[in-house]
Formats: sequence, C-alpha cells, structure tokens
Amino acid sequence: MMKKYLPLLLCLSLHCAVHAVQQPNIVLVFVDDMGWGDFSCFGNTAAQTPNIDRLASEGIRFEQFYVNSPICSPSRTAISTGQYPQRWRITSYLNNRKSNESRGMAQWLDPKAPMLARSLKQAGYATGHFGKWHMGGQRDVDNAPPITAYGFDQSLTNFEGMGPKLLPLTLKPGQEKAGRIWADAERLGQGYRWMLRSEITSGFVKEAIAFVDKAVKDKKPFYINLWPDDVHSPFWPPVDKWGNGKRELYLSVLEEMDRQLKDLFDRVCKDPSLRDNTLILVCSDNGPETGAGTAGPFRGYKTQLYEGGIRSSLVAWGPGLLARQDHVDRASVFAAIDLVPTLLDLTGTPRVQGVTYDGESVLETLLGKASASRQAPLFFRRPPDRDAFYGDDDLPDLAVRAGQWKFLCEYDGADPELYKLDTDRGETRNVVADHPDIAARLSGLLLAWHQSMPPDKGADFVKASP
Repeated sequence: MMKKYLPLLLCLSLHCAVHAVQQPNIVLVFVDDMGWGDFSCFGNTAAQTPNIDRLASEGIRFEQFYVNSPICSPSRTAISTGQYPQRWRITSYLNNRKSNESRGMAQWLDPKAPMLARSLKQAGYATGHFGKWHMGGQRDVDNAPPITAYGFDQSLTNFEGMGPKLLPLTLKPGQEKAGRIWADAERLGQGYRWMLRSEITSGFVKEAIAFVDKAVKDKKPFYINLWPDDVHSPFWPPVDKWGNGKRELYLSVLEEMDRQLKDLFDRVCKDPSLRDNTLILVCSDNGPETGAGTAGPFRGYKTQLYEGGIRSSLVAWGPGLLARQDHVDRASVFAAIDLVPTLLDLTGTPRVQGVTYDGESVLETLLGKASASRQAPLFFRRPPDRDAFYGDDDLPDLAVRAGQWKFLCEYDGADPELYKLDTDRGETRNVVADHPDIAARLSGLLLAWHQSMPPDKGADFVKASP
C-alpha cells in the first residue's frame, strides 16, 4: 500500500522544496526623519543619493505612499504590524516612563502584536533587525522585551531598543578624542559596541550582510529590517565631509547614509541567486525636521498631519518580481499598514488567526502590475504632545485621506480643513465652504474612527515645546 503513494509523497516533497526556494527575500530600509523630496530620484538637487537612485532606475517610485504617523515610534509600529499604532497605545515617540504615562501611552509595543517578522519566521524565514528600533527599551524603560521577542532571530540596534547595540561616538573637525552620547544605554543589552556615529550605518550593513550570507548557506529565505538613523538630528557626518549649518550637515549625512547602504545593495544586486528573488523597499518613517530635509512640494514637517509629515517617498526594487523598471507610480494611494498584508500575500504566508489588519493587500500595485489604491480611507491622529510645533500654535488633531480628498479637524470636528489633493497637493486652499457635504461625510468617518481607537491624552497638551 505504501508503495502506491510513494510517487505522490515524492511529488509533494519536491513541491514543498521548490516553494521554499521560491519564497522571495525581503529587505525593508526604513530611514529616520527623511523628507519626501530628499532622494535625488525624487528631485533633490542639493545632494545625490546614487545608490538609492540605482534601485529606483531598476524599480518603481511611488509618489502617494503614506506612513501612518508623523513621528517615529508609532510609524514603526504600523509598518511592523499592519495595524494603526493607536491600537497599541503608541502614538508618539517612546520616551522615559513618566513622559509616556503623561501622554497616555504604553511603555513598549506589546509582544502579542501581529508582527510581520514573526509570521515570516513561522513560515520558514530567517528574520533580522539591524538599526533603530524605538518600540520599547530606552531611557529609564529598561525592562522592555528584547527585539528577538517580536519574531526576529537576530538583532542589532542603537540606544533605543533592548539587545546588542552600536552606540554612537561623536567627532567634530579639530577634535582629537571622540565623545560619547547615550552612554547609559549600555545597560539595555549585552553585546554593545561603540562606533563613530558617522559610520554606524555601515556597522548595521555589515551585520545584515553576514545575516544574508548565513541565510543563503542555510538555504532559507530572509526578511531584514535595515533601519538607519543617520538623518535624525543631531547630525554627525565624517569630519572630512562636515558642513556649515543644519542644512549642510543634514545633506552630508544623507549622502553618507546612501554610500554606506551600497554594500548591502551590492550583496543582493550582484548575486544572481538573490537578484531575481529579492524585494528591496526603501522609505522614511515620517517627514523631515524643519531646516534639515525637504518635503518637496508638500506642506508640513515631522509631527504634523499635513502631507509633508506623513507622505513618504517609496522605492521598490526587485527585477525578478516587479513588472516594471524605472517607473513612477503617481496614482496609487496606499500606506505602511498595507505593506504587512501585501508582503504576507507575496510570500504565501498565512495571516495571524483572529487578527484584523487595518492594512489592505495591494500586491498587484506594489509589483507594478496595476495602479490601484487601497479601498478604505486612511486615518491619522497627531502625536498627543504635538498640538503646536515648528511655529504652528494649533495643529489639526485628526486627518483622513479618502480618494482625492484630505480632511483635517480638531478632536471634536472643529476647525475643519478640506483639500482636493489632485489639484492642490500643497494643501494651500481650504475648500470646506465649497464642499460642505464632502466635509460632513469625512468628518463623520474620521470622528468615528478616532472614537473607536484607545484614547491618549492629546487633549491635555495645549502647546508643546519645540
């Protein structure tokens, strides 16, 4: 009887082996505090990012991609879970315990969150996180879970995460001895090493390449987070590339980051076994700091719900996976929360049972086979401590993007603003008076979403300090 089924069993075994080989590798490069217009392939003429540009020339640039918060920790939560960060009570940057409590926030991301990394690991992937974390384990919050508790086989982070880390040495022109910042972060994980801040991305890249080499040797697909923090202030370029003033320093670290990422890109691009079966995604976690990066044609900065704070340049590369090369997608509207279900579909990975993702799969769009947008509106809530920032004394509390319309208002619906982004992407003309029916509909949807999310203490912060 057993002999009868041997051909079938052999066929199933071969099918599983082929499927394992064909599972695509994924590299997610999530840059800290970089503006929509900062890559030279997105129009920056003040600095050059040739290695990112090379990916774009062989892939797709998406111009209407959003992150789900204008500030780091919640943005990182969204791209990791496929859910709005408000669900996990992470709505601004994670700080010390007292500050987190005063803003109505969790101290760290609950490890029970539906992490993309954990799902991929269960599907046979090698999973590694290299770079900034900032979803728990910083300042005096020293009992947060290690990064490996979230589905990663290996991690190497900076001063804002639990586990092995690279800590920054600082050096300015004329100094003979490097200084140390965040020295007390040594207690947040064994295996820390000190390294010049201007070179830290190369340290993360080196570890990521070793991780790729091991995965290839073990014949496992890999998922890698490479999350550099170079372009987050304070800026520390190499002493021989120092600049005068904030803007020049920023441009120097931007170019240096691009240069240091090259080795990882080359490892994938120049290996035939990886080139045709790897997807590299590059974007930013939120808009730029004022006076540093640029949001291109968009209004607003980091921490703000105007387009400059939440719209991110996205580059997708994967010659063996994408249907188009050197293509600009100007029409498709989707967000970081959509990447989780999309990548689960790409890899054939089951979704977490009992979990409702806020993201939608946009696989055909990501692969360049369609230009469809997500179906549901995108909702946003400002960081609770950012009612005023960068010279604006009363920033909108809430925002929604639905089709070509963008609506913003206060928590109670007051001070409505409505913009038609297909003709006014700079949000210069409030057309609420011209379209009261559309404003009323979007206000209702937005307030209902806001009330459905766990609350923070945003109403307690009337004006934040810059």
